[in-house]
Amino acid sequence: MKKHTLIIAEAGVNHNGDLVLAKQLIDCAAAAGADLVKFQTFSADRQVTRTAAKADYQTQTTDKLESQHEMLRRLELDADMHRELIAHCAARDIGFFSTAFDIESIDLLVSLGQDLFKIPSGEMTNLPYLRHIGQLGKKVIVSTGMATLGEVEAAIDALEQAGTPRANIAVLHCTTEYPTPMAEVNLRAMQSMQHAFGLEVGYSDHTPGIEVSIAAVAMGGSVIEKHFTMDRTLPGPDHKASLEPDELAALVAAIRNIEVAMGDGIKRLTPSEARNEPVMRKSILASQAIKAGEIFSNDNVIAKRPGTGISPMRWDQVIGRAASRDFAEDELIEL
Repeated sequence: MKKHTLIIAEAGVNHNGDLVLAKQLIDCAAAAGADLVKFQTFSADRQVTRTAAKADYQTQTTDKLESQHEMLRRLELDADMHRELIAHCAARDIGFFSTAFDIESIDLLVSLGQDLFKIPSGEMTNLPYLRHIGQLGKKVIVSTGMATLGEVEAAIDALEQAGTPRANIAVLHCTTEYPTPMAEVNLRAMQSMQHAFGLEVGYSDHTPGIEVSIAAVAMGGSVIEKHFTMDRTLPGPDHKASLEPDELAALVAAIRNIEVAMGDGIKRLTPSEARNEPVMRKSILASQAIKAGEIFSNDNVIAKRPGTGISPMRWDQVIGRAASRDFAEDELIEL
């Protein structure tokens, strides 16, 4: 049976810098049944220059006159806010998780007791950052948006060389566009990484809807990350490409169903099928009255339900045999 899929409900920056909204996101993720609710930990000053341009999707969903630095400054969470959110997660029985975007933010999360670390796609080629996380020796999830297979390998090697056991690393396929066009998903790349590196894989999903995440689980993904929001119409860079609460709940329920449905891969009769087999399958019956000693032929026997007699797969063993007794029409044949 497929093991439990780690479902990360990505609140990200959809709290809009509002602690009340952040707590509502935690409540939503907990109610949906996600394993972790994930935020983002960063300093705008350490993340971008004051003149750095926004991505196209950010320009389309935020104030066009606002710089990326100004946008991120509004979305920062300080240490006290982290502590309050961690306590709220504990009260709601859901794991707190955050992605650090710089070395100081990594250290903050370490000081707060986080023992699982997520490397976002934009930091996957940041060697000092990789080494800083790698030396912790913790479990690490690497998001691989914008990356080639060779770049993914280099990131894994950097983590290993810094001190992270290879078995502690999982890689997520990802397309860094919000929302991701279906034609650019390339979900088979997730399996390519699994074959290339022999690591746990998953999918960081920026597509509209829930179907691609569900497909990723069916294709062997063991970690799913999906952005969500309380309201897609809220202002902010990621709301538009996020699930709303009912959709997040539907995603979690669908993934849990898929986990059960995957089974163990052995083709055999199930308990439910065993009850239906005699009703749905057929047996060899007399198609007309047959006298004792008469030869069974294609003209006097037929395959019909129920399947409680001789299987039609033994047809050739029956044809040409003499009837041992009289058989009425529709009576099961006996040899």
